[in-house]
Order: sequence, then structure tokens, then C-alpha cells
Amino acid sequence: MDPISNGEIFIWELLGTAVLIILGAGVVANVVLRRSKGREGGWLLIAIGWGFAVFAGASIADPSGGHINPAVTLGQAIAGNTPWSVVPVYVVAQLIGAFLGAVIAWAAYKLQFDTHDDPKGTLGIFSTQPAVENRPWNTVTEVIGTFVLLMWILLSPGAEVGTGSVPVLGNSALGYAGVAFLVIGIGASLGGPTGYAINPARDLGPRIAYAVLPIRGKGSPEWGYSWVPVVGPLVGASLAALLYLALPI
Repeated sequence: MDPISNGEIFIWELLGTAVLIILGAGVVANVVLRRSKGREGGWLLIAIGWGFAVFAGASIADPSGGHINPAVTLGQAIAGNTPWSVVPVYVVAQLIGAFLGAVIAWAAYKLQFDTHDDPKGTLGIFSTQPAVENRPWNTVTEVIGTFVLLMWILLSPGAEVGTGSVPVLGNSALGYAGVAFLVIGIGASLGGPTGYAINPARDLGPRIAYAVLPIRGKGSPEWGYSWVPVVGPLVGASLAALLYLALPI
């Protein structure tokens, strides 16, 4: 990846992460909200929607490497592919972008939020929630999902060191499509226990947005659980990067 300024990193990561959440939170809202045309579309529709959300967001953020995920940024820094000096720029941009994306997704579905029959149950549109709450074990689940994501990014055939978060498989668009398919697979296979955040910004930014948005009758942001989808992905990414460094490649 050609040298890029901190300002450019900030802009592209903010835009890419915002689009990630607009489409990701949007597909969940489409399935969950009672007066939406996608009502009861099911888990597979959510997994597919999030996969294409990753494709769109990462493609937009291609000039900055298409990280759109602090766990990816951390993993790439540990692996030596991203300078540590720019990690804070990536992370701040991703968090702000995720917050803004959640607000925009809410605006798109405002009428459905206003008429939903279970307003206290709308947190899951924005952030992840465990099917069975056991925070240490929920963290393990997030570690595993993010480990799979980062190992694919770091070890995929055709990956070029230093090019960001996606291997160049003929062209960058094909690489981002590969990440999208992987995210769909993670959602379908490992998403059931916790909702597969696998991205701290994807969970924390929208959770903050949920806390401040004027959603009628909304429930708690559940701050007591909020550390799980932050810590788990960061640990999973770190373990994947350390394994990558230890492999004879």
C-alpha cells in the first residue's frame, strides 16, 4: 500500500466503517422490526447482509487498507504490516464511523422503530447479545471467531505483506469478496452463541449510539456485557497474529 497520511486514513476508515454499520445494522433492523418488509427473514439473511456490509465498507476503505475493524488493525500491527504509530488513528476513525453508521441506520428505520411492538428488545439491532450469558465463555466464543477471521486475512493464498487487511487475489475487489464470504461463514457457523461481533468498533460504536438515540421505550445498552465484544476480538486477533509470526512462512 502506498504511503498514506493520517488524515486520509481517518477519512477512509470512518467512511468504510460507517457503511459497514449502515448495512449491517440495517439488515438486522429489516429482520427484527415488526413493520419492515424483511420481517422474520431469519439468521441466514442477517449473516449474508453482514457479509456484504463488510464487502461494501472494506471496499470503500481500500485506500487505507480496508481495516474497518480495530481487531484487524491490531492484528496487522502485531504482524508487522501496519505501523503502530497509526493504530490510534485507525481505531478512533472506526469507532466514530460505527457510531455515525448506527445513527444513519436508525434514521432509515425510524418509522419502524416508532411502531415496533417490542421496543425494549431493540438493542440487538445495534450491538451483540449472547444467547446464553456467561461472560468469560462468551469471550472465548468471540476469540475463536476473530481468530478465524484474522488467520484467513493473514494466511490466504496470494496475500501480500503490507497491503492492508485483504489479500490481492487478482484485484482488491476479489479479496474483499473473499473476506465477505468468510464473514458470512463465521456468522452461519459461529454466530449463534454471541452474535459474532468479531469487531470492537462494530459493537461499541452502535451501543453508544443506542444509548443516546431517542428510541421510544428502548431497553438498557447493557454496559456490563459491553467489554466482551471488545476484549474477545482483540485477544483473538492478537493470537492469530502471534501464530502467523511463529509459522515458517
